Amino acid sequence: MNNATTNGPVAVAEKLSKRFKSGSSIIQAVDEVDLNLPRGRLAALKGPSGCGKSTLLNLLGALDRPDAGRLEVDGVDVTALRGGREVAYRRDKVGFVFQQFNLIPHLSALENVTLPMELAGIPALRARTRGKELLARVGLGPDKHGRRPSKLSGGEQQRVAIARALANDPPIILADEPTANLDSKTGRLIVELLQSLRREDRTVIIATHDSAIAAGADVVLEMNDGRIVGSA
Repeated sequence: MNNATTNGPVAVAEKLSKRFKSGSSIIQAVDEVDLNLPRGRLAALKGPSGCGKSTLLNLLGALDRPDAGRLEVDGVDVTALRGGREVAYRRDKVGFVFQQFNLIPHLSALENVTLPMELAGIPALRARTRGKELLARVGLGPDKHGRRPSKLSGGEQQRVAIARALANDPPIILADEPTANLDSKTGRLIVELLQSLRREDRTVIIATHDSAIAAGADVVLEMNDGRIVGSA
């Protein structure tokens, strides 16, 4: 890795824009956003529902493609990604944590965590060993490893989701309202878990409307109407 990739900002955007069609209307979800995020920090994208923070997160993760502008993440020109390179970027560079957990219902907790590794070509035994280590790390005991998501609490499901996000050791974790479906106590534990990832020089970017999460972030970007209107 060159020094620019190792020491420079983890994400740089210039005039980044994304719009959607809703009926006869055009919604400008992200509107000419400029961004320069430092590496190894926890950044909060804060703002009300519909302000564009989830769309911006999806652009960073290559789940959505921008209509205009430039986006570079960890040295990769995300706007130029297509086909297999786009799949490889999502597999290797970013880990996703969703509000609705997005676990595969017919797989066990351990199988949900090992699946990304198996898709990356990691041998099953090694993937299983690492999966167990990751579940232990996020505080899920062996008695829960064989349970399907429906047999786990919301907080336990989110722990599985975080372990899955870490499976391929990505430098960036993207979390979209990760505490929205949890009670306040469980939510605090999940935030503490995400905050701890900074110690590994990982970058964590959380889209949230929760002021408590923003208060614990290193960088806070306030969004409204698709634009970044303030930073701290």
